[in-house]
This record gives sequence, C-alpha cells and structure tokens, in this order.
Amino acid sequence: MITDLKTSRGRASKRRQSGFSLIEVLITLLILSLVVSITAPRLIGQLSRAKTQAVTVQIKNLEAAIDLFLIDTGRYPTSEEGLGALIDNTQNISGWSGPYLKDKEVPLDPWGQPYQLRRIDSGFGIEVFSLGAPDDSEQS
Repeated sequence: MITDLKTSRGRASKRRQSGFSLIEVLITLLILSLVVSITAPRLIGQLSRAKTQAVTVQIKNLEAAIDLFLIDTGRYPTSEEGLGALIDNTQNISGWSGPYLKDKEVPLDPWGQPYQLRRIDSGFGIEVFSLGAPDDSEQS
C-alpha cells in the first residue's frame, strides 16, 4: 500500500513538471497578439502627436530668434538668406549680433526636413513652417 502511494505521487509530480501544452502556448500567443493589436495604433498616434508638438515648439523658438534678428538689424531675413542668417553673417548684414540660435545650427523638423521661411502676404512679418512628413501635402 505504501509503495502504491509513492508511485501515484511520483506520477502526479511528473505530470506537473512537464512543459506547457500546445493549447496553452497558442492561447498565450493569442492574448499577446490581441494586446499588441490594441496598443500599437495608440502608440503610433502618440508618436505622431509628439512630432506635431515638437514642430510647434521649434517654430516658436525659430520665430523668437527671428524677432531678435529683427531687433538687431531692423529687418527680417530674406528668402535668399533663409534661416541660415540666424547662424552666420555671411552676407555682412549691418547690426547682426548673432548667432541667434543656442545650438548654432538651424534644426530640422522631426521628419528630417528643413524648416521653410516666407514673407506674409501683407509684407509685415515672416512665417516659419514645416512641410511635415515627406508623404504629407499639408503644412503644419
């Protein structure tokens, strides 16, 4: 009787020690894939929103640097000078006391594209903008 008890305990412990069944592994993979399919779109949306917010902050910084340029020189950078006029005085601009950007380089937008500069139609001001992602046609 004692040997029978030991034998049945040995069989039960061997069953517990065996690995996961195929069904258990498949159910786990199914649950993981559902979690990923739910969270991935949200993460991608957050990334897009973060890039848009980064563009807004960078444009405000560029506009502040342009305002300092305007105070020192009495004019805005021309289209030919571009945002590079905030870094180098290659055109020998009278009153220039830059560089006006802390990093001493014009940043690229989060998509790796250069920021654009253009005069506002009324002629009183300048606009800095990003072309956005290379496949987008909207300007942000």
